Amino acid sequence: MFANVFSNCFSLQCFFPQNVLPNIQTPTFILNTAYDVWQLQESLAPRTADPRGLWQSCKQNYASCNSNQLQFLNGFRNEMLNAVKGFSGSGQNGVFINSCFAHCQSERQDTWYSSNSPRLGNKRIAEAVGDWFFERGNAKYTDCAYPCDGTCHHLVFKGRHL
Repeated sequence: MFANVFSNCFSLQCFFPQNVLPNIQTPTFILNTAYDVWQLQESLAPRTADPRGLWQSCKQNYASCNSNQLQFLNGFRNEMLNAVKGFSGSGQNGVFINSCFAHCQSERQDTWYSSNSPRLGNKRIAEAVGDWFFERGNAKYTDCAYPCDGTCHHLVFKGRHL
């Protein structure tokens, strides 16, 4: 299906953002966390892949992750950052990638634009998106690795709810 749209992307590979991003010509803003809670709970360390519960404590309280788990999570973060490197280098695109354990930060007032919203470069998410949309300057914000960001609202994903 997408092979006709993106000639250098095989249809199954186009499911993955790192394969689609190089083909997007429309200015685009990526808002994401480097530690997506939903992916951690449902893809990276789901209960079915962790029958002994070795990840349970880490998933419920990120401060309790051991060094191997943090290394794994930071590897996931680095893979994601590498996947968007070319995209974020374009002057027309914007990024806000923080090191919060969260998911869907744009739909929550407390993470989107409130007095204690997560910040990068002293910019809240809504301000960074506004700077990009209205072309008010550089809108490329990438956080350092966990646990460096004290402005995060770390969320714990419990089943189908955050």
